[in-house]
Amino acid sequence: MDYQKIGLKVGLEIHQELATEHKMFCKCPPLLFSGEPDYTFIRRLRPSQSELGKVDPAALFESMKGMTMVYEANSETSCLVEMDEEPPSPLNEEAIDISMTFALMTDSKPVDEIHVMRKIVVDGSNTTGFQRTCVVSLGGLIDIEGKQYRLQHIGLEEDAARKVSENGRVVRYRIDRLGIPLIEVTTAPDIHSPKEAEDVALAIGRILRTTGKVRRGLGSIRQDVNISINRGALIEIKGVQELGLISKVVEYEVQRQMRLIELVSELKNRRITSEDLQEEIIDVSEVFEETKSRIIRNALKKGDRVLAIKLTKFSGVLGFELCPNRRLGTEMADHAKYHAGVKGIFHTDELPAYRITDEEVSALKKAVSATSTDAVVIVADELEKCQRALNAVFQRALTTIDGVPKETRSADPDGTTHFTRPRPGAARMYPETDMVSTVITQERLDRLRSILPEMPDERLERLQRYYGINEKLARQISDSEYIGVFERITGSMKVDPTLLAVTLTETFKSLERDGVQVLNLGDEAIKGVFSLIVSGKTVKESLPEIFTWLAENTAKHPEEALKALRLEMFTQKELRGIAEAKVRTYKEMVERMGYRAMGPLMGMMMSEVRGRADARDVQKLLRELLSAHVKE
Repeated sequence: MDYQKIGLKVGLEIHQELATEHKMFCKCPPLLFSGEPDYTFIRRLRPSQSELGKVDPAALFESMKGMTMVYEANSETSCLVEMDEEPPSPLNEEAIDISMTFALMTDSKPVDEIHVMRKIVVDGSNTTGFQRTCVVSLGGLIDIEGKQYRLQHIGLEEDAARKVSENGRVVRYRIDRLGIPLIEVTTAPDIHSPKEAEDVALAIGRILRTTGKVRRGLGSIRQDVNISINRGALIEIKGVQELGLISKVVEYEVQRQMRLIELVSELKNRRITSEDLQEEIIDVSEVFEETKSRIIRNALKKGDRVLAIKLTKFSGVLGFELCPNRRLGTEMADHAKYHAGVKGIFHTDELPAYRITDEEVSALKKAVSATSTDAVVIVADELEKCQRALNAVFQRALTTIDGVPKETRSADPDGTTHFTRPRPGAARMYPETDMVSTVITQERLDRLRSILPEMPDERLERLQRYYGINEKLARQISDSEYIGVFERITGSMKVDPTLLAVTLTETFKSLERDGVQVLNLGDEAIKGVFSLIVSGKTVKESLPEIFTWLAENTAKHPEEALKALRLEMFTQKELRGIAEAKVRTYKEMVERMGYRAMGPLMGMMMSEVRGRADARDVQKLLRELLSAHVKE
């Protein structure tokens, strides 16, 4: 696809948790807890007006859902600040230094004073109804193979609470993550292809990791992607957690917008205008009194209703594919779900199906006076929810006539996206009244400049030169989340750098593919396992087993893994006994093959003692036994 021709513009917002000693506005440690909470509390959040008397549309949208938030807390990871029962403490100085370090590494211009702002968020992820955020630096450049990409600003903000569950109108959050410092890096819309978007995100991530002060693990880094094309709209896509998914997200969003633009032409050819659509919602429950559709039958049994709306001249339009696994009907279903809380919709472009028969479809069309050129959408649920859902469907049909609606979407695991809320406006930001500004002095900047870490290219070259690993492996470990623990381990013990780098990248990825929760492995656990290697208590072949066991038993020590897995090393006496038994068992082969029997014997020995003996010791012992046997 010619992305330049369609005017593709992409901007990124990279959010990375910082590895500080405490949270952004209190002294609580930035840790997550498991198990039962110490206490819970309940909130209902409502939007407030801005200083100009306006209400942010995204906040208003969230509040209309009427959700109740239940917050779970642990006294070791949260305090009254997270509960919004106490004013915030001064801004975390360590977090400021880390964000300023990144700013200086990217030629960004630090601000003279940091002013904390409140950004209205009423989806429940913040107990206050707003997120605290601030700008720490303006401008900056990211250089990729001679091409420069501008940064708009670098910010510092608090992470949100993490959602635990949602049941109807009740959402449960844990506030342990709330308040962990996040650096936000926002690029200018200088990116013009899916690959560029991924490359820029990777380059930013590399610089962040060179600071040695970023957290690792699932959810510690999140990318928001802003995308627009000619005749399209600016779409913000939130929550892209995997770097490798960014290019796919951009590609599919371009497809989606182009197909929506095509749909405008199709509707014009059909001479459809907004006046053709009538928001007339009709109760069609009687049509489905004898239905075999499980969803509709269960709804009617509960006393719910089935409502329908006719979309004039929209036949075939709702089944129009926008990108893989996404159709216009899917978009309408998203709006119905988020505006009304229904589980989904049915429409005549996909019927008969779901055990809804031809006869029922015909009766449905007759009930709403639909012709063969019309589409009909139905929903089965509580009366009020059905009405709100079909109102949302109707509004989405109206916007289809105009083109691509501006909205905020969220990324799905396959790279597609779904609607989450309208685009926010300027009314969502206002000053934080509980905090004073933080002055950034020249002395502070001079101190940080004097201790700036190396740039990623410099680190890549050093890894190869200092540790003797090849370029591919150096790049893998440099780009991984484990570069910090790699350097700490190699700096504290005499470990094989290649073995360590391969384990932290290739072995860990292989374990993840097998379903092992590698992210459960802390730095101390990893270091402890390699200390077993260095001390001769185990061998490299046992590493996958040990790490798998520790990932499932996070509170245990590596020494305990050896005992549980029966991987204690054989003594030389035990090893000699096993080797002598093998030579006796295969005496005929040894007499026939002589020293050439080393290969088969070695294979048999290692299959028996792998993980509990060093291959070099086994080889030495077999060579000694064969030598004695052949002399005889």
